[in-house]
Amino acid sequence: MKVGIVTFPGTVDASDVAKAVGAVGGEPVTLTHASDSLTGIDAVVLPGGASYSDHLRPGALARHTPVINAVIARAREGLPVLGIGNGFQILCEARLLPGALTTNASGEFISAEQQLRVETRDTLWSNQFESGEVIRIMLKSGSGSYIATPEVIDRLESSDQVVFRYVGVNPNGSINNIAGITNERGNVVGLMAHPEYSVDAATASSADGRRFFTSLAAFLDVVSTPRMRHAAESS
Repeated sequence: MKVGIVTFPGTVDASDVAKAVGAVGGEPVTLTHASDSLTGIDAVVLPGGASYSDHLRPGALARHTPVINAVIARAREGLPVLGIGNGFQILCEARLLPGALTTNASGEFISAEQQLRVETRDTLWSNQFESGEVIRIMLKSGSGSYIATPEVIDRLESSDQVVFRYVGVNPNGSINNIAGITNERGNVVGLMAHPEYSVDAATASSADGRRFFTSLAAFLDVVSTPRMRHAAESS
């Protein structure tokens, strides 16, 4: 599988995502903010670690780049897209996911391992988890508080679009302890925690993040035959 990894000025986590993709047998492909084609790309990851337009709204300027315009078009056709940290912020700015991310309630930058509960495995990025399972993933953000209107929150909750929820403590003040969400189709997922830091138990206290990428691999394997691919694209 070829996974496009989008970089912006200031992006620092792209290499960690590339290693995570490679760890499950995938081929990472670097995409810059100026890339306007996703030909041959099976999935896209928007990594975090940047401060791209944080002086306006996190992710605001990235929304208007050629690569994000291409991601929007392909995501609406079913392309798997994962937004991590600032990548989650960009997905919200691009209206691929509802709501927005604001400054942490504490006003402080957070860098710590965080427990998340898996609320649904019915996405392209969470199908290798079990619903209700508690996992440990690194969290680092300054603007990670998820907000949305009451109507949007009700819709997310009622339609099983909350993918992950903070457990134990709410580190940033997110509504309903929401840590990650998906679109209705389940191909676009955004979260503030960083699964790429928790891929190898030899270098991290948890390898739970690895299953984000094995979930993608499992989905792409299922749709590898023409019949199954047609069924997935028609859903």
